[in-house]
Amino acid sequence: MVLIKNEQNSREVNTTQLQKDAQSILELLDYADFDLGILLATDEEIHELNKKFRHKDKPTDILSFPFFPHLKAGQRIEVASEDEKNLGDIVIAPNYVYTTLDQWDTSFDERMRVLLVHGICHLLGYDHIKDEDYEVMKKQEEFLLNALKHQ
Repeated sequence: MVLIKNEQNSREVNTTQLQKDAQSILELLDYADFDLGILLATDEEIHELNKKFRHKDKPTDILSFPFFPHLKAGQRIEVASEDEKNLGDIVIAPNYVYTTLDQWDTSFDERMRVLLVHGICHLLGYDHIKDEDYEVMKKQEEFLLNALKHQ
């Protein structure tokens, strides 16, 4: 189940579409019965989380907190119980996303979709620290974005 909590009010977010996209991604990846939390946060909230967990004293657009932090890209999650059917949580700062749109040449809704895909990929062990990891992650993101566009 996808649970969205909106703690910000500076930007209107189509939470219905965000939830639909998230559930579609879970279905595409064969994790339809897993939980996913999405928090829509203020710039200040994401700044504090970024500082606390990544030691970066600035706001950002998205943070991911995987339930299985040692999962490797492409590795299938194996659960021992129903309680472990959880991908983790994503925090997105819609205002920050909006104020940085000029860097991306896209609409707000499309950027939110890209970030959702990006965040879910991180929850599943994908990363972009090394160039070769970036290529693997980019390929998975493109697959998911393309699939969403054709639904």
